[in-house]
Amino acid sequence: MPRKINLDEKFAQFSDHWAPRVAGRYNGNEIRLVRAAGDFQWHCHPDTDELFIVVEGELVMEFRDHVETLGPGEMIVVPRGVEHFPRVPEGEVRMIVIDPADTANTGDTSTAFTPLEI
Repeated sequence: MPRKINLDEKFAQFSDHWAPRVAGRYNGNEIRLVRAAGDFQWHCHPDTDELFIVVEGELVMEFRDHVETLGPGEMIVVPRGVEHFPRVPEGEVRMIVIDPADTANTGDTSTAFTPLEI
């Protein structure tokens, strides 16, 4: 049975950074909630696009040829195969990241975080 999801309540259930939590699924995709601070790592996803939606804070997305800065209510789609380096210059960001199920958030790098259910 469909139920609404309160993002504030879900974000309150965890505090670790760059460790996605799956808040929902649809059409083979995972809706991941992420708290982030500091730098992540350079990576790409060779087989899938990736969607970032900033809920709170400021996210800097570096690409090899330019930089995009996102604030609350802004989003960016990173096309498959495009290297990117997400970072948070100060404070914390709360964001929604949408990826196909079982896609490592570290893409093509050897380090992988497994999204946990919340």
